[in-house]
Amino acid sequence: MTPRLLVLASALFSATALPALAEQLRIGWQQIVEPARVAQAGGKYESATGAEIEWKLFGGGADVIAAIASGAIDIGYVGSSPLTAAASQQLPIQTVYVVGNIAEAEALAVKGVTSPEQIKGKTIATPFVSTAHYSLLTALKHWGVAPGDVKLLNLRPQEIGAAWERGDIDGAYVWDPVLNQIKTSGGTVLADSKQVADWGGPTFDAWIVRKDYAEKHPDIVTAFVRTTGEVTDAYLANPAAWGPDSAEAQEIAKLTGAPAADVPALLKGYAFAGLKDQGSEQFLGGATAQAIKATAAFLEEQGSAKALDDYAPYVNASFAIAAGK
Repeated sequence: MTPRLLVLASALFSATALPALAEQLRIGWQQIVEPARVAQAGGKYESATGAEIEWKLFGGGADVIAAIASGAIDIGYVGSSPLTAAASQQLPIQTVYVVGNIAEAEALAVKGVTSPEQIKGKTIATPFVSTAHYSLLTALKHWGVAPGDVKLLNLRPQEIGAAWERGDIDGAYVWDPVLNQIKTSGGTVLADSKQVADWGGPTFDAWIVRKDYAEKHPDIVTAFVRTTGEVTDAYLANPAAWGPDSAEAQEIAKLTGAPAADVPALLKGYAFAGLKDQGSEQFLGGATAQAIKATAAFLEEQGSAKALDDYAPYVNASFAIAAGK
């Protein structure tokens, strides 16, 4: 073989011997106490999807939506209010997993206030366009308090915790673990999201994906959904096994900053949805789109969003159905 052919053969062998490059997956997450943190900590998403994952931490759903809109992430964790805002703006997104309905995990905690009437004139912080913001507005409406009668501050959770410690705010509608920080340092819960749901303002958390990424990488999205569902199912099957001394509680604590001793109680602040639930009419099969539409109608009433006629295009149950087979 001539030297030139040897070079060509060597180059061809090297090219065919190289392993295929892993697909990229950029995930926007938040420090919220929920089962997926365990799969995240254990590298289960990487092994299930076969993708090279970049985890990007965000302080709130509005930041996640901005990252999705700019193309900076492919999958993101958001609450129902920022999800609704994004869908109302017709961003190319789809809801692929409903984490669960928010109950005591989000609440309005205050100091120096013992009744709804006393909240007038108080400085209350919340991350704008979040589920907490939506719940706060719903609570104020229920109490007959105009939003303008309260000094509302737009702060991220970490900023809320710092402002509370400095005494700059009278309270906040926020989620754990910052909510727990406020409650353990003098804050009293005036209303939580379970109560607000009873007043007509249910909220939930969900995973969303860019539509173009889902169309290009359906197997990766399905594997992501399956992994999320499996770890959620593991928790739902035996919550007692996720006690403060468990490996699961320790991993959640490391990622979220919540004390491991508080993790079991914080997990109980949600009504989580397992994998088998996702494709049902109660979730992605119908109710999720209806809940988004109801949220949009409220936000339109508040002057912060223009509601669409149909939100079904922003919900996709096919990945959950495929993951459950």
